[in-house]
Amino acid sequence: MAEYETLRARHAQQAGELIAEHQQRIMWNADRLRAEREARLRAFIRMAKEASPWHGQRLAHIDPDTMTEADFSSIPPMTKDDLMENFDGILTDRRLSRSIVEAHLDSLEDDSYLLDEFHAVASGGSSGTRGVFVYDWDGWLHCRLMLMRFGMHHQLRDPEFGLRPVVAWVAAGKATHMTYAMARTFGAGVGVVSIPATLPLREIVARLNELRPEVLAGYPSMLYPLAGEARAGRLKIKPRLLRPGSEPLLPEMRAALEEAWSCPIINIYGTSEGASASSCGQSRGMHLNEDLVIFEMVDAAGNAVPPGVRAAKMYITNLFNRAEPLIRYELTDETTVIDEPCPCGSAMRRIDDIEGRSDDVFTYTGGVVAHPLIFRSRLGHEPEIVEYQVSQTPRGASITIRTQGDVDTTSLANALEAELLRLGLPEPSVTVEIVDGFDRQKTGKLKRFLPLS
Repeated sequence: MAEYETLRARHAQQAGELIAEHQQRIMWNADRLRAEREARLRAFIRMAKEASPWHGQRLAHIDPDTMTEADFSSIPPMTKDDLMENFDGILTDRRLSRSIVEAHLDSLEDDSYLLDEFHAVASGGSSGTRGVFVYDWDGWLHCRLMLMRFGMHHQLRDPEFGLRPVVAWVAAGKATHMTYAMARTFGAGVGVVSIPATLPLREIVARLNELRPEVLAGYPSMLYPLAGEARAGRLKIKPRLLRPGSEPLLPEMRAALEEAWSCPIINIYGTSEGASASSCGQSRGMHLNEDLVIFEMVDAAGNAVPPGVRAAKMYITNLFNRAEPLIRYELTDETTVIDEPCPCGSAMRRIDDIEGRSDDVFTYTGGVVAHPLIFRSRLGHEPEIVEYQVSQTPRGASITIRTQGDVDTTSLANALEAELLRLGLPEPSVTVEIVDGFDRQKTGKLKRFLPLS
């Protein structure tokens, strides 16, 4: 087995060689993007039929030589449960199995290659179901470049940025999570420093003050309280660029970041499955990386929705990772496609900042449905609330908050009860409790809304 550093250095070198090509892809026109997807789709479907027993049966009726995106409706969607229950049959390399991959994940103490070729990561389980994802060498490479290319594009146009700016990444502290593993694979030795989001806030602040990064990246749920530390004068850094990602960037979070640092925000949407989008810094929303991923925006029943209409979920087809083919794979993130050209010139479609998941919705007995916006609109605009978590109860919600000043919890609870009553929930009950902190997931993410099982 090759040494990790030898493999990592080769991977990082290849990423550097492909940066220019990925910068060019940003400016491809719509016809070239479509042609790229179609060519990759046919090759990908052919490979999946031949190498994956599960997909071979699922795609038996599909002719890869004539396949187009218009034929997708004949393929049933693929869920995370499908993936985990049929894991071995979905993988395309017979050297791999779920037991081998899980054993590799269990043994990880730092970023590491599996069989000198693959990377394995586990999702944070924010949707309630854990997922395991295996990337081949090229898949890991292109996933990284897609996630970072719009941010790189912005940095290359800013003469104040050096060739290797110091980047602080406040996110996962475990190698089983994509954000940490990718930062180690491609960021080691080039100024990227990972700071675990699970550390005490005061320790994160101390590390950042010592590091003084030019780019501050990480989970929005961590950057938000850090913005409060900056306004209070305890965090003294002056980043030139912010790169939130891996969680929804809520409107109140964006406003707090803009107030604290007054610098461009490159919001990144990235999933363990390889679907990603990024803002360009010149307009609202995020560009879908649709040269290498097919995105289908659908309603709760799986029917396509037009631009401008919020989709309940989306089906993604990852065209760059051959190890674990994801074809019409269901993600429950709610998205809205922006139906207007972007002033940056990229033809890649944009979506509005993702503000939640369809499985964050609370459904009560009798069919009363409460969208998370009901709670966010009140909690997010209380200036003294730093963080919050909302747990559904049979008659309403139990809310915990972390504050930096006085909050009238009684008035807040009464206001939210009134909102639930307006929705039709009889005799709603909401409690609000002030806490010192939250039990984050192992990755450091905060599950903000907890529906009843």
